[in-house]
Amino acid sequence: MVSHTGRGGKNMIDPKKLDWDKTDGLIPAVIQDDQTRQVLMLGYMNEEALGQTLQSNIVHFYSRSRRCLWMKGETSGNTFALTAISADCDNDTLLVEVRPTGPACHTNTVSCFGNDPAPGLGFLAHLEAVIQTRAGQAPEDSYVSRLLTKAPKLPAQKVGEEAVEVAIAAVSESREALIGESADLIFHLMVLLESRNVSLSDIVDELRTRNAKANASGA
Repeated sequence: MVSHTGRGGKNMIDPKKLDWDKTDGLIPAVIQDDQTRQVLMLGYMNEEALGQTLQSNIVHFYSRSRRCLWMKGETSGNTFALTAISADCDNDTLLVEVRPTGPACHTNTVSCFGNDPAPGLGFLAHLEAVIQTRAGQAPEDSYVSRLLTKAPKLPAQKVGEEAVEVAIAAVSESREALIGESADLIFHLMVLLESRNVSLSDIVDELRTRNAKANASGA
């Protein structure tokens, strides 16, 4: 029996349990950015494509037009690194979570469904990636780079200042002022976290743990 867990250890799948006959040997695969949760594209996999995906941890598809196996990014370099994969309740559709390298679509957009880098709260993950890029490249004209050159003290100072301004806005200023100050706080907090090699996922994991404990205790 062949099975697979993503890099994070989540979502086991047994290809033999998939209903290949229902869809004439091809199963739709919904591709999702595992950080921003953005749906990137829809592809199709046969058993060989799924096997290659699981073996290499790079997403492969079956081309219905060319009638052959192909690896995403084999010509463009915009590959999908597999992080998790799961089947739906009918075992005839796959959800494939990935870390994309470059645009997902051949039209050079982030997604085959548009060019929004990350809808909703997923934008925080996109912003985190931008901060990480600034940290790595350290461009001279980057505000993030200037903060990180004096990290963690300067980002920590900014977080303290912005936290006070959020509190003041919440008590005595407008809703718009509160939104603006909160955005400043969250941004500087993300820079501070980057300086200490802490990710938003780490924070979410801690919140999940606390929530699970609260639910278990009935709190």
